[in-house]
Amino acid sequence: MNSVEQFNIGEAASRSGVSAKMVRHYESLGLLPAVARTESGYRRYGEKEVHTLRFVRRARDLGFSMAEIAELLKLWQNRRRASADVKRIAQRHVADLERRMAAMADMRDSLKHLAHCCQGDQRPDCPILEELSGHNAAVS
Repeated sequence: MNSVEQFNIGEAASRSGVSAKMVRHYESLGLLPAVARTESGYRRYGEKEVHTLRFVRRARDLGFSMAEIAELLKLWQNRRRASADVKRIAQRHVADLERRMAAMADMRDSLKHLAHCCQGDQRPDCPILEELSGHNAAVS
């Protein structure tokens, strides 16, 4: 019998902080290689797979896309990688986050302005609805 500790999908999910559903999903995407199975067909994970799942979870927590995570995983597993390649992915992601944050700030400011312009009373006039319908003459 192998002395290496093996886990079922629930245990691997618990140890990595990833749901069992996401473990299957990551495996289907190729982010996690197919693992050994028992005679009855249950997946068996080792520490290496749990470590990979933790890596994926941390990358997801930072908002990396699945494609970016796949790139990062390949670089992580390649001991001859250039850190410049990793940095390039991270910087590209930071730039994307900054673009999205600016867009969200614009949305917030527009909604704050519309809410400020709305009387919020019993009248039917509503600059928020007028803006949404394309009749924004009332919000100047």
